[in-house]
Amino acid sequence: MKKYRVGYTTGVYDMFHVGHLNILKRAKEQCDYLIVGVSTDELVQNYKHKTPIIPFEDRMKIVESIKYVDKVVPQTTMDKYAAWEKEHFDVLFHGDDWKNSSTYNEIEDKLKKVGVEFVYFPYTKRVSSTMLREKITNKTPVTDAITKEKNSENRITKRFKFATFFKSLF
Repeated sequence: MKKYRVGYTTGVYDMFHVGHLNILKRAKEQCDYLIVGVSTDELVQNYKHKTPIIPFEDRMKIVESIKYVDKVVPQTTMDKYAAWEKEHFDVLFHGDDWKNSSTYNEIEDKLKKVGVEFVYFPYTKRVSSTMLREKITNKTPVTDAITKEKNSENRITKRFKFATFFKSLF
């Protein structure tokens, strides 16, 4: 595995999960200094047509606290060349869900001309912010969950009392 000097990766990092952590950890393993661009709320609204659940400032603080990250910058545009002009990274890390997309093919061509290499990591298929958002959105109301929990506790209490009674017979 080649060791790079300065690495760069970007993301929304909404509802931070293990897939985000995997990319940051693997990126840091391959570079001495890792810069992470966190997408602003406005950028996410423009290209994903939805508002992140976690506000931008909070997402920045979360990513800053990760031990693999050396520097966090706002990502205000999808233009990675503009980011390179500011940060001068040697490698761009990204999930392979973007590989061979028309957007990234264009970015790769432009950045390769200035010596930037690309490393794609396998996308963590079992979790994404979109999946988490759907689970939260489709979740049963809190009152229903509390009722189910109480019913479950009642069943456990009854089983325990029965088991205690049964043991006392012997």
